[in-house]
Amino acid sequence: MNDSKQPQETGALAGLLVLDFGQGVSAPHCARLFADFGADVIKIEPPHGDAARSSGPYPGDQPHPERSGLFFFHNTNKRGVTCDVSHPEGHALFMDLVRRADVLIENNLPAQMRAWGIDYPTLAAINPSLVMISITPFGQTGPYSEWHGQDLNAYHLSGASARYCGRPDEMPLEHGTFSADYFGSVAAAAWGLAAVMGRDLVGGGQQVDVSCAEAIAAAFVGGQNIGGLAQDGRWDSRTGVGMPLGAPATILPCKDGHVWMLALEPGQWKGLCKVMGDPEWASLEMFNDMYTRAQNADLIYGLMSDWLMAHGKMEIMEKCQAAGCPVTAVFTIEEAARHRHLQARDYFVDIEHPELGRLHCLGAPFKLPASPGGPRTPAPLLGEHNREVFEGLLGRTAAELEHLGAIGAI
Repeated sequence: MNDSKQPQETGALAGLLVLDFGQGVSAPHCARLFADFGADVIKIEPPHGDAARSSGPYPGDQPHPERSGLFFFHNTNKRGVTCDVSHPEGHALFMDLVRRADVLIENNLPAQMRAWGIDYPTLAAINPSLVMISITPFGQTGPYSEWHGQDLNAYHLSGASARYCGRPDEMPLEHGTFSADYFGSVAAAAWGLAAVMGRDLVGGGQQVDVSCAEAIAAAFVGGQNIGGLAQDGRWDSRTGVGMPLGAPATILPCKDGHVWMLALEPGQWKGLCKVMGDPEWASLEMFNDMYTRAQNADLIYGLMSDWLMAHGKMEIMEKCQAAGCPVTAVFTIEEAARHRHLQARDYFVDIEHPELGRLHCLGAPFKLPASPGGPRTPAPLLGEHNREVFEGLLGRTAAELEHLGAIGAI
């Protein structure tokens, strides 16, 4: 484990200087993806800290700004500084950082960025090569661009809750928190990096405008629904936990939990029947293909119940997979964290944090064998690298930093 808090000098993105001027999830997670693969990411927080520091989980449910699991996860591998951009001297310090940066990532409303005097036209005037990645619920333009919103606002505005999360003819359900933020942040990282790579082609930087609502609509709701509406005016309705056009395809209870049961193709159904011992009912004409099975899904699930309740989810998964049937266990968080597949892929990384101690952390969600990435250093303490960055990178003196701290600019 590398305990150094110096910028990463190796990795696919080594040499890029990235400023993370976001709070919460979307922008910090996007910046972490850059940091995981070698970019020097400087996390810029207001003097009171990122709002994520006030959100748990916390060890023992005891709130502490340096012990937030939410903040830690999204800010590993970064250097951390404080800067109040609403203060004239803090604003000047921020602009000095921008002059040296390749990328700025933020998730503030457009009007707020203009009020602070750090909107894209202003920043591009002092650094024409800057790529500014702006991640907001509804984008930089349009009638909703200045609306306040969180992750779930973007999710529900996308139409996703009309298609997923609930049973037909019943009230839509909330989706898991931060889905839209994560879809937006991954899209922002991909196309933000494209903007960096394309600077020579377009003659400089540009602003990458990411709407979380549009990102989740494109990737989650997708052509099956919005595309279908555009073609013939129809779209799929909510289906609960099953699939209306094929069966078995649902979550079913078993001896020690639940399994995701999927056996639509002929070979998959044959494999499942073999694992179940080729019961006589499985050969009935009404179960010949996935469409007729869907019409009789409740009957199938009832007939499978005794077999399911006699076997554990790991046994069911492994036997079905061996028979060519894509069944998986429904893991709890604890089971997923300890599962041998993720362990075998070295997905988890141990990192020491001065307040949290030794933590078992999630690794990078993709692997680059020639330039490995992932968490190496813990999330910074509030203002931990003020001296290192402001003196070492910007050339400010210790006396200047003392003055900036005294007036509340950092």
